[in-house]
Amino acid sequence: MPTPSSPLLPDERLATGAARLATRYAGHFAPETVLGLLADSYTRLAERARIRTHLVVLAERLTAERLDALAHTQELTSGGRTRVLFVCSQNAGRSQMAAAILAHRAGEHVAVSSAGTHPADAVEPHIAQALTEAGVDLADAYPKPLTSEVVGAADVVITMGCGDTCPVVPGRRYLDWPVADPDGAPIAVVRDIRDAIDAHITELLTQLAP
Repeated sequence: MPTPSSPLLPDERLATGAARLATRYAGHFAPETVLGLLADSYTRLAERARIRTHLVVLAERLTAERLDALAHTQELTSGGRTRVLFVCSQNAGRSQMAAAILAHRAGEHVAVSSAGTHPADAVEPHIAQALTEAGVDLADAYPKPLTSEVVGAADVVITMGCGDTCPVVPGRRYLDWPVADPDGAPIAVVRDIRDAIDAHITELLTQLAP
């Protein structure tokens, strides 16, 4: 059985996180599964990262999200919350705004995540600014790659510019929101995009209401 110092890990600093995750998911997933997903998460994030200072921490966070999704899919955890996944190309603008706004407005009633088909290395600063002005926190957000675990666990998948590059899983509800791309746009335009997304969120919440 591999140990946390296994060569499977591309960075030895991941060993501490591997041990934490193995303990957290003991009884649900074997250490080999945890190690494999952690190594894969780190590799995916490292592919596009220009600054690697926080890669180890982000890899652990991404792995935890993937394991939670996998546990949900395999019915290893209980909970009746609707799971909504927002997907765009870079996961640095539209999908981040949509996820943050829905999480802010729905609270604990909806499990929200976001991902990108070709994730950028950082969330665009003007996205955070526009959300902060609206009282929505984006402090811990980071672009994440789209993974099969997260797609498989979602009840609703909302695409925002990635088109048919998003994989389709039978039994999921798919929506596409035609929202402009805020990349490189002035802050006034980003605010308009934020408000357009908020209007979509309002409609979505009426559909998700018990």
